[in-house]
Amino acid sequence: MRELLKLRHIRYEIMDQLLVEEVNATVHQGDIIGIIGKNGAGKSTLLQMLNKRIAPTDGQVQWLEENVEMVYVEQETQFHSFEEVEPLEAALLEKMNVPTHDFSKLSGGEKLKARLAKGFAQEAQLLLLDEPTNHLDQSSTELVRDLMKSYNDTIIFVSHDRYFLDEVATKIWSIENKKLIEHKGNYSSYVIEREQRRLTQQREYEKQQKMVERIETQMHELTSWSNKAHSQSTKQEGFKEYHRVKAKRLDSQVKSKRKRLEKELEKAKVERVEPDYQVQFSLKANSKIGKRFLEVKNLSKTFDDTVLFKNVHFTIQHGEKVAIVGPNGSGKTTLLKVIMGQERAEGTVWVSPSAEIGYLTQEVYDLPLEKTPAELFYKETFAERGRVQNLMRHLGFTAEQWTEPIGNMSMGERVKCKLMAFILEEKDVLILDEPTNHLDLPSREQLEQTLSEYKGTLLVVSHDRYFREKTTDIRLIISNGSINKAWKAGSVTIDDKEELRLKLETERQEILGKLSFMTPKDQAYEELDKKFNELTKKIKELK
Repeated sequence: MRELLKLRHIRYEIMDQLLVEEVNATVHQGDIIGIIGKNGAGKSTLLQMLNKRIAPTDGQVQWLEENVEMVYVEQETQFHSFEEVEPLEAALLEKMNVPTHDFSKLSGGEKLKARLAKGFAQEAQLLLLDEPTNHLDQSSTELVRDLMKSYNDTIIFVSHDRYFLDEVATKIWSIENKKLIEHKGNYSSYVIEREQRRLTQQREYEKQQKMVERIETQMHELTSWSNKAHSQSTKQEGFKEYHRVKAKRLDSQVKSKRKRLEKELEKAKVERVEPDYQVQFSLKANSKIGKRFLEVKNLSKTFDDTVLFKNVHFTIQHGEKVAIVGPNGSGKTTLLKVIMGQERAEGTVWVSPSAEIGYLTQEVYDLPLEKTPAELFYKETFAERGRVQNLMRHLGFTAEQWTEPIGNMSMGERVKCKLMAFILEEKDVLILDEPTNHLDLPSREQLEQTLSEYKGTLLVVSHDRYFREKTTDIRLIISNGSINKAWKAGSVTIDDKEELRLKLETERQEILGKLSFMTPKDQAYEELDKKFNELTKKIKELK
């Protein structure tokens, strides 16, 4: 495959903060490159650099072909036009079930599919996609997967979706500690290679430290001998000249050996293995009185002559953890807005008046983007400010971001700012609309753990099946104009095939987590690897 472009010694700073440095990589025609890394690492920045929206502080993007056609599909945008729709775009919109009326009234998934349809329809040489599976239901994700795998040219995309990366990526670019690591293969092979690399680096570092310790001991001994010789040359009467000459000779030997040892020490440049990026936070709920949080009677909602749901009845008790599921455009977000009183509907919605509700929307533009966290979470006392700053640190923010405008933050960091409000206010009901969108993998895993331990009431809209499995045990299923409440195991309203696939994928992810901490030499590696491949085969058979 011919080379399309090279990244050479790229360095980028924003507001005097170093984002990436010494980035070197090559893009070949036909590559499908998945960019991974923590929130704020510079993934979207790298896409914007390739799209020529921003320029590197140092280094260059070297284009090896002239006039490369590029299309960039952003994570989020507030505006999109359905005017002058080309035939291929129209066909994709129809295939993706995207209504072509007012863009602002579409669901989050429909908005993304509209942008993806326009992006794919232009058939550019280089297609840049920023989080192409956010908001998407399973069937839409599979459609985007197939479009990417059958694409005739080059794709570079940002994603935190482990399964999706495994299925489409031919190369991984991982941004770690401000550097870019290039890996040929998918996400799973990258995880294994990364752990092997870190183990090798740790062994080399430990060996180096032993050498450094040995050299420093020898240098200390040489210095002691030299000092002793000089001391003797001034004390022993009758032998001063002999000891003076001996001390000078020893000085020369000491200097010569010290130079050799210092050169040996200069060669020792293996760096300590940086600990893996971690996110830590917890959610507390105020204790509630009473059983019911929500009661819905005879609820009906139509949208542009389309019936979303009709004559719906259900109740949610305090402490229940409920996932609202259904395809894109079925009315999941609309239902949340009806519950919150932001959308009108026919019927009765009763919400416990004592409920302290935290409502996380899909939007990332509903924060005051000009404000800093210091202004948004203003606290009068030093202790209160310290608590907020400590929480920010546990969420992966740097100290400098305390006074940085929220508008300069990544989409994932903006979501974390919204989560911070709920953590600080200790809400007893959380209503979360696609909470894992834009979040990096450590943040998703911590959110999964936190919500699984949360004692309050939880309503979640999420297309992340692994996330739903970990955090909820009840489903509100929107289908064919009705809403049915069901427990996730043993209910006839849940597709048995989908349930089995979810179970298998959960098991496969747990095995992948264990494999990432092993090498092929470990005793249990072969058996786990075999099990992983068996589960992968079974999952593919269910699709």
